[in-house]
Amino acid sequence: MIFEKHAARKRFGQHWLRDPQILEKIVEAADLSSDDRVLEVGPGKGVLTEKLLRSPVALVHAIEIDRDLVKGLRKRFFDQPKFTLLQGDVLKEPLNFPDGLPANKVVANIPYNITGPLLEKLLGRLNSPVKSKYQVLILLLQKEVADRITARAGEKSFSSLSVRLQLMAFCRKVCSVPPRCFDPPPKVQSEVIAIEPFAAEEHLEPVLARRIETLLRKAFLSRRKMLRNTLGDICPLEELEFIAQSVGISLQQRPQEISPQDWLKFAKAFSSLEGSRTN
Repeated sequence: MIFEKHAARKRFGQHWLRDPQILEKIVEAADLSSDDRVLEVGPGKGVLTEKLLRSPVALVHAIEIDRDLVKGLRKRFFDQPKFTLLQGDVLKEPLNFPDGLPANKVVANIPYNITGPLLEKLLGRLNSPVKSKYQVLILLLQKEVADRITARAGEKSFSSLSVRLQLMAFCRKVCSVPPRCFDPPPKVQSEVIAIEPFAAEEHLEPVLARRIETLLRKAFLSRRKMLRNTLGDICPLEELEFIAQSVGISLQQRPQEISPQDWLKFAKAFSSLEGSRTN
C-alpha cells in the first residue's frame, strides 16, 4: 500500500474520512458536472479525491501540506489527466489551478485549527468578499463551528459568525459525521455543510458592511445583555430606540435573537440617520 507507513500527524490536524456513505454524500452535495473545476483542500490519502475523479468533473486541483502524502498522492493518481496537485500551505498558496484559472467549486475536509482563516480566504470578509465567486463550498467542519454557521436567530449556536456568513451566502447542513467515520477518530463531532456564496450584485456596500461589523462586535461582546446595554454608547438612547422601532427590533432583545436580515435593516437605518444629519 502507498500510504501504509504514514501515521496521522497531529500538527496538521490529520483525521482521514473513511466512511463510504459520507464520502458519497459529499460528492452528491457538490452536484458535479463536466463543466466543474474542483479545488480539494487537504486530500490526505486521496479517498475523496478518487471519488471526485470518478465523477463527471472536468478537473480536480488538490492542495496538500504534508510532503509525504503528496508523494503518495502523485503515485496513486499519476495516470489521471484531470488531476493536479500542489504541495503547500493552503493559507499561503494561490487557490487557482496551474493554468491560472479559478475553481468554481471547493471540497474541503478542513483541519479544525485553520477553519477561521481558511473560511476568510475562500469567502473574504463581509466588507471585502473574494472576487472569485465559487458556486458552492462543501466543507467538513467541527460540528460546533458548523452549528454556528448555519444557526437561525434564537438558537443557542447563533452568533456573529452566523450573521456574517448568512449575509454572504446561503448556508445549510448536509450531514452529521461522528468520530468513528475517521481514521484516527477525532475527539469532537463533525458536520458537512454547503455554502453557496451570493452573486456579486448581492454583496453589501463596504460602508454598510462596516456598519454591521461595528454593531455585531459591540452587541455580541456581551451576548447575554440586551441591546439597550451593549449599543447604548453608539448614539443617544432616544435615537437608538427610534431606529430599533423603525425596523421592528426591541432594545430589550439580545443579539442572538436578531436575524441577519434584521441586523442588515438595523445597519441601514443607522446609515440613513447619519445621512440625514449630513444633508
